[in-house]
Amino acid sequence: MRVFDQNSNIFNLLSEAVSEGILVVNKDQIIVATNSRTNEMFGYETDELKGSSLDILLPPSHHEFHKKHVAQYHKNRNKRRMAHGRELFGLRKNKEQFPLEIGLNPFSLYGNSYVMALIIDITDVKEREREIHELNANLEKKIKKRTVELRDTVAELKKEIKLRVSAEKKIKNALQKERELNELKTKFLSLVSHEFKTPLSGIMTSATLVGKYKKEEQQEKRDKHLKTIIGEVKRLNTILTDFLSIERLREGKEVYRFTDFSLSKVINEVVYNSNMLLKIGQRITYPQNIEDVIIRQDEKIVNLVLTNLLHNAIKYSPEDTLIDLKIELGANQIIFSVIDQGIGIPEKDQRHIFERYFRAENAVLNSGTGIGLHIIKGHLENLNGSISFVSHENKGSTFTVTLPLADANGS
Repeated sequence: MRVFDQNSNIFNLLSEAVSEGILVVNKDQIIVATNSRTNEMFGYETDELKGSSLDILLPPSHHEFHKKHVAQYHKNRNKRRMAHGRELFGLRKNKEQFPLEIGLNPFSLYGNSYVMALIIDITDVKEREREIHELNANLEKKIKKRTVELRDTVAELKKEIKLRVSAEKKIKNALQKERELNELKTKFLSLVSHEFKTPLSGIMTSATLVGKYKKEEQQEKRDKHLKTIIGEVKRLNTILTDFLSIERLREGKEVYRFTDFSLSKVINEVVYNSNMLLKIGQRITYPQNIEDVIIRQDEKIVNLVLTNLLHNAIKYSPEDTLIDLKIELGANQIIFSVIDQGIGIPEKDQRHIFERYFRAENAVLNSGTGIGLHIIKGHLENLNGSISFVSHENKGSTFTVTLPLADANGS
């Protein structure tokens, strides 16, 4: 200690030139010198620390650790930071603890060993670290909160978008249905106008002519025009029946009646009525060995289906062609096939052929409402049956109908 007293001017000159606190202890951990920064840092007057144990500047909880550290330090004397990786605290005179960093520098003087400690008060640094840590923690909380809020917002937006897409789809579907309905109405009015105009015109003409043939010998002419009137009235009645049938099918009000009936009776009736529509050279062929066949189904619907298919085959086939009606009878079903050599159905129109009021482009010049196939398909589906076709333009068509045979209970 006298060495530093004797050289106090030199020590003071050197130690006061630095901003760090400087403290020198001997091998017994007795303080032998301090600079003003150290005194100020720990709250002591000048020279008040000289001769005191270093423990006075350490919190009691650090004393044991400090002893072990000093022992380890003297085994490996070198310049290094004290307790690197650990937080160190000093103890002020007023018993206040504060964080610090210490750099140790061993040296010898006149045969005595000393350690000079460079001390830095890092209270401000720790406070800034604490503030940064709090800021980071708060920021992290805000980020998490914003992330959750954003995730919820995105979820809500997705839900809203989904609802809007669904609503938009419904609106588009509604608009499409309305557009289709308007098109159907237009087609319907056009069909009614066209299909009713022709027979009504014929009725009017024949009725006018009948009135002119008043003589008894003109009865044959009267009968001819009366027959025309009756035929046109039947035609109008058929059209009206078809329109009413569409409405009943749409509303599910169609009632089916299953009975046991002779297959040959229905076939002969349908073919007989169809023969009156044949063009020059046209001929219908059908099985002859069905006289004893009795089936259970709705006779009216079987008649309607075969009549429609045969009439279409006649209408859309040229003169001098064959129309073939084939029948396959199974244990639980019956299959009808109507094969013609007519104009066929264009490939691009085939997927629409069963739609209400649809007419293929190569059939628009022929009379017709475009509802016949739609009606029979509806009836067949209600009876758990089916209808299909194969058609090639200008070569002909084959329509195939499959109907289950009802049991004795009509199911």
